[in-house]
Amino acid sequence: MKDAARPERACVGVPSSTSGPDAEEALKRLARARFVLGASRPAHFPADIGAEVAFAGRSNAGKSSAINALTGRRALARVSKTPGRTRQINFFEVDDACRLVDLPGYGYARVSRAEQRHFGELAESYLHSRASLSALVLIADARRVVTDADLLLMDAAEAAQIPVHLVLAKADKLNRRESRAALAGAQRHVQEGRAVGAQLFSALRRNGLHELALRVCAWLGS
Repeated sequence: MKDAARPERACVGVPSSTSGPDAEEALKRLARARFVLGASRPAHFPADIGAEVAFAGRSNAGKSSAINALTGRRALARVSKTPGRTRQINFFEVDDACRLVDLPGYGYARVSRAEQRHFGELAESYLHSRASLSALVLIADARRVVTDADLLLMDAAEAAQIPVHLVLAKADKLNRRESRAALAGAQRHVQEGRAVGAQLFSALRRNGLHELALRVCAWLGS
């Protein structure tokens, strides 16, 4: 953590409706996103102004698919069946000084230790230094339990006064009973002293897309 306290952030509420015109307007706004740059070191980060919502999670959890679903694009964020393909921090500009950020995935054993250390240090530098970081969307596979690494990331973000929202992706792989159990299990983990929201999500079937779009746009502000 950096020594200086992060600037105080106004808590932006999320609209109560998760469908209808508000959600559609949010998706239209996110559809304007375009790739700006990929940064392999902090010196390459864009100007630290405006607002950013970052997406984090284990390798192959579905971060890139979530970004593509939110923006209505098939390949804005690179999707691969091979874990560990996101090897830099990718910035996507939505509108004036508002960005989505795709962080490198963690927990992939086949990446060398040197690469793991580099990605970890890069992500840590980003999370601890960006004044424009408004919120963190943590993507986890709905079929897996929330890991210790996920919980550590939540705690680090909360310590830095960064709101966190847990998204259980690939929910289409579960039936209704399994989905309810996955969400209940995740909520038990995150509610142990953590102010973290949680939802189910499927990029394939667009389940939970409106709810997530509203949250992201609320954090980005107007």
